[in-house]
Amino acid sequence: MRAAKHKSLLVTGATGFVGRALGERLASDGIDLVPAVRRATGLAGEHVVGDMSASTDWAAVLNACHAVIHLAARVHVMRDTAADPLALYRATNTEATLNLARQAAQAGVKRFVFISSIKVNGEGRDAPYRESDAPAPEDAYAISKWEAEQGLHQIAAETGLEIVILRPPLVYGPGVKANFRRLLDTVARGWPLPLGAIKNRRSLLYLGNFVDAIRVCVEHPAAAGQTFLLDDGEPVSTPALIRAVARAMGRPARLLPVPVGMLEFAGALLGKRAAVQRLTGSLWLDSSLIRSRLGWTPPYALQQGLDATVAALKRA
Repeated sequence: MRAAKHKSLLVTGATGFVGRALGERLASDGIDLVPAVRRATGLAGEHVVGDMSASTDWAAVLNACHAVIHLAARVHVMRDTAADPLALYRATNTEATLNLARQAAQAGVKRFVFISSIKVNGEGRDAPYRESDAPAPEDAYAISKWEAEQGLHQIAAETGLEIVILRPPLVYGPGVKANFRRLLDTVARGWPLPLGAIKNRRSLLYLGNFVDAIRVCVEHPAAAGQTFLLDDGEPVSTPALIRAVARAMGRPARLLPVPVGMLEFAGALLGKRAAVQRLTGSLWLDSSLIRSRLGWTPPYALQQGLDATVAALKRA
């Protein structure tokens, strides 16, 4: 490996859900951080780049950095109304990523940590996903991430830039939004949920575990050139997750044992087939590679992560 000659660390997506938590962790570790942001926010040392594209000029910051953590992305949209969603995803998640990586390599940056997605592996099977699986991305978001991964490996082969790819599942933690936040709100209201008969397995990743894994992957020599799947190490069924959330809230879990077939029929009838599938289907992964290769273990258990998430919700 090339010797590190810079001390700063560039983080894109620094104001996002994961980026803020990562920034706090890096600052507490004494890391000189350069947060890349779309617009000025007042973060110390921030670099305003606007909307990232294939033509974004990163020269002003890369010469002072030894590593890049690339979090910024066009996130998965459940109801995308764009005329050509794949083109939009590619512009940000593929082309802008590869532009940053090429400039990083030219500037002598040592390592590039790319946050991809478990959706690159696929969706909806009962067996656990592993790094050795043939990628099977299904939607535009996942395809754009997979294409970025392939391009990064090519850049690494041509330049010697050390690439590390992380594929997380759903990430939860203090400040979580979207579907997980809606689940928290529903359990908090004490509404009965017709999900008691579901027998599935889903992997989750607590924000604190995610940040810790990223931190390790920035510097561990054995991470170079690797792709790792990440999770809390505790696949959980939908009913078990609801019970754990209710436990964190100090409330009873109100679960009705409605047959899965009835839920799927109702979902199809109401145009909510995908939403029901996310509740009833399995999506779990085997994260043993990062544990064996890097000696990494999640510092927080599932219930600890849910307790912290609920505690932050109560303080908000």
